[in-house]
Amino acid sequence: MAPLDYYHGFILPHRYGLSAQALIDWLRDKAKALALLLLLGLCLIIAIYGLMEYLPTLWWLVSALTMILLSLFLTWITPTLLLPLFFKLKPLEEGELKERLLNLTKRAGVNVRNILTMNLSSKSTIANAMLCGWGKSRCIIFSDTLLREYSPDEIELTLAHELGHHLHHDITRLMAVQAITFLLAFYLAHLALKTGVVLFSFQGISDLAALPWLILVLAVFTLLAQPLRNWYNRRIELAADKSALELSNNPQAFISLMAKLTDQNLSEAEPSRWAKFLFYDHPPYDERVVLARDYPVIASKDELSEGAIK
Repeated sequence: MAPLDYYHGFILPHRYGLSAQALIDWLRDKAKALALLLLLGLCLIIAIYGLMEYLPTLWWLVSALTMILLSLFLTWITPTLLLPLFFKLKPLEEGELKERLLNLTKRAGVNVRNILTMNLSSKSTIANAMLCGWGKSRCIIFSDTLLREYSPDEIELTLAHELGHHLHHDITRLMAVQAITFLLAFYLAHLALKTGVVLFSFQGISDLAALPWLILVLAVFTLLAQPLRNWYNRRIELAADKSALELSNNPQAFISLMAKLTDQNLSEAEPSRWAKFLFYDHPPYDERVVLARDYPVIASKDELSEGAIK
């Protein structure tokens, strides 16, 4: 996997101008991520096999609940501990833009604790923004590439999209979907391990020799479930787009924002149905533009007053 990871994660982004990282910095980030994954993975394997040994009939349920709690914890520490391992985060600078964005949050009726910037330009040329965290750690993060290269209207629309996620409680909804996925995955793994004892003569479901079988079953389930999760995520993103249009009342800026993001991030504007079904967790450019073009612009109070005077 290492050669493929190097080609996909370093060679291709540099070939198409999407990466600004030197090889040594890329390797350093990969080492950090690998260390975290190995530590977490080792702890999970030890815990799961311990549960198999002492709770052979209910290990799958306790394991799924453990994964749900771990997922909640990782979401909570993402903006405070995980992201700072790879990027520098700082509060958005005071000024006209910040005041404009805070006014938008007030119009939306959303109490945003922090609007942060991330030095994405140190590693990449793409633009991005996200709503992340949980509870008191929840915040909205803009990449410096987006703040530097996009107009105030486009930045405001980006925030409006993230506020749409907040208004719809999308993090909670996605966590619920993830919880159901964990429960199904571990229950199917339980059934597969019981079957494996018969098929492959394992000494029991807690036999360490069955670990490759367990990993294979979970990997196949994840692969098959991903298109369904992508479909649900696209629905959530499209609903956030609608909220962004309602909050901003500026479909032209929305279309401009989508065009810039598609060009800058080298996204495919009109993917095939199969590509969208299998790989896309966000609506493609063409669907988002159609949504904006069909949006009925609501005249402001000042425009309505002027029209009445005329």
